[in-house]
Amino acid sequence: MEVIMEIRIQSVKFDADEKLLMFVNKKVEKLEKFFDGFLQAEVTLSLLPDNLNKECKIRLEVPGNDLFVSRNAKTFEDAVIDCTDILKGQLVKMKEKKFGK
Repeated sequence: MEVIMEIRIQSVKFDADEKLLMFVNKKVEKLEKFFDGFLQAEVTLSLLPDNLNKECKIRLEVPGNDLFVSRNAKTFEDAVIDCTDILKGQLVKMKEKKFGK
């Protein structure tokens, strides 16, 4: 039986449009290919007052340890890509540790 991951997206200090929500869902769903052990992803998008004012935080519920990453960028898309790239690397390392190379 395949478990479908739940992705919760929260936008702080702004309303995320449908296009941004679909982009985040697509990027986070791709993480499932690298490790089938997590059930939930929490994504928080927020506006900050500085130059790199778009912040993305992603927490993946993984058995044993949750993974968390936060990145700032000029666009939400860039911040999401940075976060998912980092999480992809962490998931690959976890899988190698768990199952060997």
